[in-house]
Amino acid sequence: MPYVQEERRQLPVTVHLIIINVIVFLATRANPDFMYNNFALFYPATPWFKIWQPLTYMFMHGGFWHLFFNMYSLYIFGMAVERITGRNRFMILYFLCGFGAAAAQLGVQALMPAIQAVPTVGASGCIYGVIIAFAMIFPEAKLTLIFPPVTLSAKWMAVIFIGLEILFSITGTQAGVAHMAHLGGALVGFLLIWWWYKRRKNNNHSYVHY
Repeated sequence: MPYVQEERRQLPVTVHLIIINVIVFLATRANPDFMYNNFALFYPATPWFKIWQPLTYMFMHGGFWHLFFNMYSLYIFGMAVERITGRNRFMILYFLCGFGAAAAQLGVQALMPAIQAVPTVGASGCIYGVIIAFAMIFPEAKLTLIFPPVTLSAKWMAVIFIGLEILFSITGTQAGVAHMAHLGGALVGFLLIWWWYKRRKNNNHSYVHY
């Protein structure tokens, strides 16, 4: 019989991202000063800024619960979105949302010099983009919040989340949380899914979930 090499099954990008985030978190716990000083996102005009920080800050987290809720959300929503978009587009979505979040946060810091020395960490901007993508792809999917324990469709959950982020950013509620970064990531996620849907529609490609 001829030998047929079995195709190696690849882990989803979502799982790879979770693994990297956990590894970076453990490294941060082992040497926090080195990790934060080099890989958190600082404002470019400060002496602590390094060119790679708009990428590396996405894998940094401020504590266990920050990491846990981000990775839990990434797994729940990211796996579903990746199955529809495919590996390559999901990576594009994830990282562009992270860059969009960084741009939004740096824009806020440009207007508020008092916070320019405060570093930004976390994958939340990426996660918000993924959540918006999920809500656009599966608008009627039912989701139950942990607190309060209410069930909503994905589209209404996204509307509420974005509304709260806008409210918090205007009122200054939850100091220390980069609300504009969340909104920046969400905006990029929305624009990417909208653009991909438009291109498929114009090319007469069927795309069931969109």
